[in-house]
Amino acid sequence: MNIVIYSTASCGFCKMLKKHLDDHQINYTEKFADKDEKTAMELYEKSKQFAVPFTEITLDNGNVEQVIGFDREKINRILNI
Repeated sequence: MNIVIYSTASCGFCKMLKKHLDDHQINYTEKFADKDEKTAMELYEKSKQFAVPFTEITLDNGNVEQVIGFDREKINRILNI
């Protein structure tokens, strides 16, 4: 499984999401949309908006799940936590 979180340095919900994943010892890669224009455009291409956090989870079977915002229930369901 591969998890990528698009965030910004000042995003409170991003911090809550990362803490939630850290609490469950789940690894992720963070990309800062406010520090890199290429990352911001990548975020927009994938989510059709600039809202963060935006999480893209690639499951072991190759399916990709996308979550806009810190939707704890959806994240937990996808990750089985």
